[in-house]
Amino acid sequence: MAVPAGAELAALEETLGLGGGGGGGGRCYRQGDGGAPVLQTNNRPDLAGLTTIASHLVKVAKKEELLGTTPEKSAIVQQWLEYRVTQIDRCNTQDDKRTILKDLNCYLKDKVYLAGNSFTLADIMLYNGLHPIVAGLTHEDREKHVNVSRWFNHIQHYPGVRQHSAAVIFMKNRLYPTVH
Repeated sequence: MAVPAGAELAALEETLGLGGGGGGGGRCYRQGDGGAPVLQTNNRPDLAGLTTIASHLVKVAKKEELLGTTPEKSAIVQQWLEYRVTQIDRCNTQDDKRTILKDLNCYLKDKVYLAGNSFTLADIMLYNGLHPIVAGLTHEDREKHVNVSRWFNHIQHYPGVRQHSAAVIFMKNRLYPTVH
């Protein structure tokens, strides 16, 4: 089951060192028209949309490097944030899940993080979006998507990312029968 957007954003606040955890830091989230989260602000216009608010929180936390350190990396981060809301959040069928896992597995073949060699907001947001999908996989399916599993396991152990989500266990040691 997916985590509500407000809870995910509050957890992101904690990850970014903004207080988070139940709307700390003076931020209040509500669900807007169409189900998108809205950040209510006192002196400025409200902000709507999961990735828009997440990007805003990164800037408030003065951790802009999470948005990409070059124009190309920033574009890649933005691309994955869009992928999160257009593909992962709208993933309703087993076929959708298989397609997403297959595509990500191929993409992550030679990458440590989604935007190359540095941890970004894209990794956090895709981890959160994929958590219910990956948690629901069998061990065999996790092994079949070895690159997604490697990335996911790495991100879930990144300091502050997992928060209150249950850890997904990945089998690392196989026992093979010895042949004589």
